[in-house]
Amino acid sequence: MAEEWKNVLSTYILQQNQDEVDYRPRGGPTVITDLDYLMRRGERKARMARWYEEREASPLRSETKAKLVSEPVETADEVEVDLQLHRKIYYNKAGVKHREERLDEQRLILVRSGADWVVETVTQKVPERSPVLAGAFPGSGLPGDPSGKMEKRGPYLNRDVLGTGGVPKGPIYRREDAVKYADDWWDGFNPEFAGFEVDCTNYISQCLFAGGAPINYTGKRESGWWYKGYVGSQESWSYSWAVAGSLERYLSTSRSALRAEPVDRPEQLELGDVIIYDWDGDGAYQHSTIVTAFDAGGMPLVNAHTVSSRHRYWDYKDSYAWTEKTKYRFFHIADRF
Repeated sequence: MAEEWKNVLSTYILQQNQDEVDYRPRGGPTVITDLDYLMRRGERKARMARWYEEREASPLRSETKAKLVSEPVETADEVEVDLQLHRKIYYNKAGVKHREERLDEQRLILVRSGADWVVETVTQKVPERSPVLAGAFPGSGLPGDPSGKMEKRGPYLNRDVLGTGGVPKGPIYRREDAVKYADDWWDGFNPEFAGFEVDCTNYISQCLFAGGAPINYTGKRESGWWYKGYVGSQESWSYSWAVAGSLERYLSTSRSALRAEPVDRPEQLELGDVIIYDWDGDGAYQHSTIVTAFDAGGMPLVNAHTVSSRHRYWDYKDSYAWTEKTKYRFFHIADRF
């Protein structure tokens, strides 16, 4: 039985890979019977075709590697599978070949249909839409705590990054260092820091700190920008360190230590700058990214956690979280603090 449903799973992954760059109507049989998913997938493919055209770019090829996040739950006629899909997507822009990467997660339910197996349900996880912290766990390299244990140890301080006594190493924002940290840890957690199920802003804060952004310690979670990890059994970091909406408010108002200037257009951003996303346009910011490269047209490419992404096009129209109401805040981090 296992061999039969695994063959269907392999076919599903191949179709997923093709769908990332080929937006033509699919011919031939499909292994997916989830009509809601197929409707959403068709809408996304049409949007992706328009998106590449608007960018004057063209998709070239995709490479998708899948791994099981946990052991499948099997019965005689049904299997539940949690997948992580590591996607590498290649595209052409102005004669230059670009590559972006991201880690998507899906839950599939496969069922026996007569003599065959089909994918009956596809649940696409969209963690970028989570507006609040969903709980921390010791860094493990994967979203969620694989052990199911919320072990609290600490503090999770990276002495190599912090320097002696946690004092920032200089008044200049070292953009290249922030980008290097972002690229080093885009697909995993630095084990010296706490990781979060909703980890995007915690990751961005670490990148800023690696670039020399100074800690603004107030001792109050609702003010400043700071991190100590777990002290005893207590969470000890500011909301602005780990929550997108709080970081947006902090960067909008801070006049000392970590500071930023809001700008109007993505073209005004530099390496190490920050974009914060409001998917519903209602003023509740839910996601953060950091600029780590530029495409051949000079537009920002970003790294993120939740979904882990590297050199992804800044507007996130390829995200399942994106809507027509999405609004952005562009922050140019101060060159000196």
